[in-house]
Amino acid sequence: MMHAQTLQLQQCQGRVSTRSTSRCPRHHSIRAAAISEVRPSNVPNGNGLSYKQAGVDIDAGEELVRRIKKLNPSIGGFSGLVPFGDSYLVAGTDGVGTKLKLAFDMNKHDTVGIDLVAMSVNDIITSGAKPLFFLDYYATGFLDVDAAEQVIKGIVEGCNQSDCALLGGETAEMPGFYQKGEYDLAGFAVGAVKKDKVIDGKSIQAGDVMLALPSSGVHSNGFSLVRKVLEVSGTSLHDTAPWGSRDKSFGLTLLEPTIIYVKSVLDLHENVGLKGVVHITGGGMTDNIPRVIPKGLAVKIDTKSWQTPDLFQWIQQAGKIADAEMRRTFNMGVGLVFVVNKDQVQKALELQPQAFVVGEVIEGDGVLYV
Repeated sequence: MMHAQTLQLQQCQGRVSTRSTSRCPRHHSIRAAAISEVRPSNVPNGNGLSYKQAGVDIDAGEELVRRIKKLNPSIGGFSGLVPFGDSYLVAGTDGVGTKLKLAFDMNKHDTVGIDLVAMSVNDIITSGAKPLFFLDYYATGFLDVDAAEQVIKGIVEGCNQSDCALLGGETAEMPGFYQKGEYDLAGFAVGAVKKDKVIDGKSIQAGDVMLALPSSGVHSNGFSLVRKVLEVSGTSLHDTAPWGSRDKSFGLTLLEPTIIYVKSVLDLHENVGLKGVVHITGGGMTDNIPRVIPKGLAVKIDTKSWQTPDLFQWIQQAGKIADAEMRRTFNMGVGLVFVVNKDQVQKALELQPQAFVVGEVIEGDGVLYV
């Protein structure tokens, strides 16, 4: 049943579409990324848990995207663009994935709606688009009105942070399809950007600098592996996390909502001019950065430029997860990266004091960690 009005748009010719795989490995890189393990961790490669062992096969997701590209060769970006006068309409869709399992177990539903909005609007701003409106899909086997209200409350908050309208959505009650107390979410964001302001990565060149904005935690990717680590380590969501103020549980720490980067990115693009923007989601920096870097170029990431948050260090040690697997599954404390001319770095840092230089564009291919 619809819980708000709908809006129909005339389909335009010459569109550029996007297609995601599944929620958890949600990424679709154009080419494979090279990994240089220059600074080994204390966890030996190949002796611990992996995303695949947790039930998510990133390579299978990549194979699906390759097959879909044969049917629709224009896919591959973070969002889809449709010409609309002197602008492009930019659309993206996503979900929250198995982070919802934690919300069920903690009986806390007021933040996953923020995640839902964040995962879509953070994708469309990589093109420089300002979000205009958002639609949601809420599916459940039995409608718990109180829980649903909390979810929608989070969606409204996410839209407020994104300065976009919650235009409508669908609430589907499907008995027998979901376990009691469970639901699933999907979100859809549409924005707009002037054609001469589109961020497409085409102007990126060797010598450009990559800056980063920190994440708030795991965000909304990698939770199948997180849940596996909790299981094998015998850790409860209600156990106190052994870091920070030591008065917050693992569950509440992991449910910290995804940061919405809309205002930061639009401010940077208006005042600095961004060459490329990457939302660090499933696939981490390893698989997402190559999606915006032109062929023949690579990115050298300085792993000493930021401190990996305690949460990720705990996940890696508790699951004995190799560096390469961590970097291809989690954001590792970096939620979004953007590329600027070298002479614009200082101005960007003044505009966004929480940002930091994370690497540089070089000749080559893929992502190199040093």
